[in-house]
Amino acid sequence: MTQAVREIMTSNPVAVAPDTPVCEVAARMRDEDIGAVLVCAGHRLRGLVTDRDLTVRILAEGGDVTGRTVAEACSSELVTVAPDDDVDRAVRLMRGKALRRLPVVEDGRVVGIVGLGDVAVEYDPESTLGVISAAGPTR
Repeated sequence: MTQAVREIMTSNPVAVAPDTPVCEVAARMRDEDIGAVLVCAGHRLRGLVTDRDLTVRILAEGGDVTGRTVAEACSSELVTVAPDDDVDRAVRLMRGKALRRLPVVEDGRVVGIVGLGDVAVEYDPESTLGVISAAGPTR
């Protein structure tokens, strides 16, 4: 895999501010059929929130979610890659740190996101993950 991350990443990923209500983030995930949203203050990456994060860190606590923000749910210890990094490096990071998605950052700005599904579609399209990842929305 000597391909660059930029060749398989999703450009212009959905990003929200840290003070965005979790219900709004969940609705964006539903409407855009995505499982992760970047959390940015301006153009600076502050975190990543997944549908699982919302479930485990917010909904599982019970109670009223009104007023809860994405900053409470997101992962703030991030591992990133650059668009010119080899896909091999991204895969090693995902494997080594058990990550499904990596934000792609260039000159301090988020320019994309690359996920396991992107890698599977590109390098193993007949695998179960490749087929699922290439399929359209499931609504």
